[in-house]
Amino acid sequence: MRIARIISVCLIFPLYLYLFFFSSPASASDDLASKRRKMIASDIQGRGIRDMRVIDAMAKIPRHLFVEKGYASRAYGDNPLPIAEGQTISQPYVVALMTEALRLKPGDRVLEIGTGSGYQAAVLAEIVSEVYTIEIRQRLAEKAGKLLKELGYKNIRGKSGDGYFGWEEFGPFDAIIVTASANHIPPPLIRQLREGGRLVIPLGSTLFFQTLTLATKKKGELDIEQLGGVAFVPMTGEVQKRR
Repeated sequence: MRIARIISVCLIFPLYLYLFFFSSPASASDDLASKRRKMIASDIQGRGIRDMRVIDAMAKIPRHLFVEKGYASRAYGDNPLPIAEGQTISQPYVVALMTEALRLKPGDRVLEIGTGSGYQAAVLAEIVSEVYTIEIRQRLAEKAGKLLKELGYKNIRGKSGDGYFGWEEFGPFDAIIVTASANHIPPPLIRQLREGGRLVIPLGSTLFFQTLTLATKKKGELDIEQLGGVAFVPMTGEVQKRR
């Protein structure tokens, strides 16, 4: 009987090792993929996003790679999450809403102010031909740039700098997205927006509430539309001197 038990243990133990080392990662990957599908169905399409290019982009991108490792299991919840430097990655619905509001076309050139984790830039890059993204925090810019390169994005160009001034060298832009709050739209961004172009930005002076604002350039002026309340971290740099 003792010999039989020893033989049984010897046969079962390798199976446990196999399940631990080989089955667990696949199971974790499947779980994250399932959560991403549920996010799309419930928090993106379920909340009214209809642009299939936006939906397809967010269904494809592994958002869990853009959050801190400790938050990977929560990456597909509809809420913002902290990233390095005291910043956040926006909740999926807000990313979808801002992207859809820009009414992007495949040949568009887009400027993003506030690279953060790089997730929004990846979503844009799945839809348009050129993405230019600026992050004022150098370490964040470098980290996001490294990840985006590893994921194979060749149509994203990033730099560290003050997004208030935009990126005149590559303007004008068909669309501009600002992923930090400000109490006004920076004039350089208005100048770098192409006629007929769209700019989306959270506008407001408080830390906990701003109004997501869509501005369309018509004959040099901005036609303003309010899209609802949001909460973004504040834009820093030159914008703080212009209050």
